[in-house]
Amino acid sequence: MSAPVAARALPEGMEEYMVHRVMQRVDVVLDQRLREAIATVVQEQTRSVLPRLREEIESVVRHAVYEAVADELASGAPPAPKG
Repeated sequence: MSAPVAARALPEGMEEYMVHRVMQRVDVVLDQRLREAIATVVQEQTRSVLPRLREEIESVVRHAVYEAVADELASGAPPAPKG
């Protein structure tokens, strides 16, 4: 197949320049769209994981407090004075 008429009519070096400019524009648009797509996916995943993550954090904190209280009670230390 022969090159399109418009491509044959371009001055020497112009085709390379045009390809370079088009690739720059594609790169900018692609970068922006990929960032948006990735941000959307990350937000969706975060929303779906958040309830489970909260449950796990709550459980870890609860068990840590229970263990600390149990250790304190087991140590037989007198209660701290109020005041």
